[in-house]
Amino acid sequence: MQIRQVPKPAQPPDHLFVPLTRSSSDAEAIVRPKLSIWRQSWIRLYSNKLALLGFIIIIFLCLFATLGTLVTEHGYADQDLLSANQKPSSLHWFGTDDLGRDVFARTIFGAQISLSVGLIAAFIDFAIGVLYGGIAGYFGGRIDNVMMRFVDILYGIPYLLIVILLMVVMGPGLLTIIIALTATGWIGMARIVRGQVLQLKSSEYVLAAKALGAGSMNIIRRHLLPNALGVIIVQVTFSVPSAIFAEAFLSFLGLGIAAPLASWGTMANDGMSTILSGYWWRLFFPAFFISLTMLAFNLLGDGLNQIFDPKQRR
Repeated sequence: MQIRQVPKPAQPPDHLFVPLTRSSSDAEAIVRPKLSIWRQSWIRLYSNKLALLGFIIIIFLCLFATLGTLVTEHGYADQDLLSANQKPSSLHWFGTDDLGRDVFARTIFGAQISLSVGLIAAFIDFAIGVLYGGIAGYFGGRIDNVMMRFVDILYGIPYLLIVILLMVVMGPGLLTIIIALTATGWIGMARIVRGQVLQLKSSEYVLAAKALGAGSMNIIRRHLLPNALGVIIVQVTFSVPSAIFAEAFLSFLGLGIAAPLASWGTMANDGMSTILSGYWWRLFFPAFFISLTMLAFNLLGDGLNQIFDPKQRR
């Protein structure tokens, strides 16, 4: 059997090879810039038009509550019976109520009350819920069983009953509403954080931290909670409108803050009784701002859910 030798291919001449010249700046220009997690989140938020709209509305409401008093000369409690139930005009932008009080000034003060209640209640729910849920999910076993059974007991108590009991003991007021809303409001946050910690505590980096001798609280604070931060932020954005609506609902029922203070709920309660008389502006403006606030926070919450949840990113 004769073996045929295959001739080697001819080498091309050297002048056909021209090395590419690339400066260091050109080499760095094609490298993707390093972005932090907050920068990436802001880029995704900017690309989500509905979430960006909700964020802009929230900024507007905060500016309206803090700087609105600078554009009006009326106080929220100033009475002028000669100007009672006037329609919106250049003198009273949102009209007046049955005591001649400026509805625009009372809407600004109501924004301060409602937003303060929502933000404070959400912060307290965040602090208690993250700590409680993180401990229950990390240690598990009997500790988790006892802690979650206590949560189930609190979940079965309606917050309206808690409000009535606190009204009897402490009297009506802003502090009473905040305590009533946060007494059981942190339960949802605790359950969500517990579920996230249960999923994350078996990860490799947690096992490595344990092997290196890291303490339990250190692992929760530095490893588990930062990785669950996205879900926590989304839950906070939904807690704020829930607290605002609960405060408005309690004030609408007459269980809110006492006169002469004003919130959107008390203004809606006052305007409901006069809407058949044709004084539509007394109910329209507080109801509009309640709806606008709920819509803004829900749009932002949905957008943040898509930003931080890899399964829902587009």
